[in-house]
Amino acid sequence: MNQNRSQVQSPAQSSVRRVAVYCGSADGASPEFLAEARALGHAISAAGMGLVYGGASVGLMGAVADAALDSGGEVIGILPQVLSGREIAHSRLTVFEVVPTMHERKMRMHALGDAFIALPGGYGTLDEMIEAVTWAQLAMHAKPCILINTLGYWNGLLDFLDTAVSSGFLKPANRALLRVAANSAEAIAFIGGPTG
Repeated sequence: MNQNRSQVQSPAQSSVRRVAVYCGSADGASPEFLAEARALGHAISAAGMGLVYGGASVGLMGAVADAALDSGGEVIGILPQVLSGREIAHSRLTVFEVVPTMHERKMRMHALGDAFIALPGGYGTLDEMIEAVTWAQLAMHAKPCILINTLGYWNGLLDFLDTAVSSGFLKPANRALLRVAANSAEAIAFIGGPTG
């Protein structure tokens, strides 16, 4: 694989109306992380698609939401009850939902999203994206699953997945379900916009 782990593919044939974005509630140690989150929010809105995300106003989550809103886009936030009292809920969203559990947040985001994109993040981001890819592996959906590999953030995960393939625990076809983009423009170009 090449150093930045980017692979550009042709746009998906199906219409993508909303993109579910998984990302950190922290800013990260480099300004490039926030910049890419803002770029993704703008790109989703510019493509005429809506954003579905975790409902917070902080970190990369807040940056992607603010950028989509500032560009006139639809933004749907799904916040679990356990986080609703921590004063992190975004106050300007098109739609804001509070759900009882983290599991229900994932289910709701999955139901509303036609594609899944992950920016850098921690345990939660990894959990959400890996579950989406696992469901694709089980043929529970055929929605695109894409990592944006800002500053090579996901290289360690990609190395692990390659090891899982070479060790016989992951089929190459299932490894290919998790696609990689170098930036937001590549991710949006891959999934395409609405067809009608």
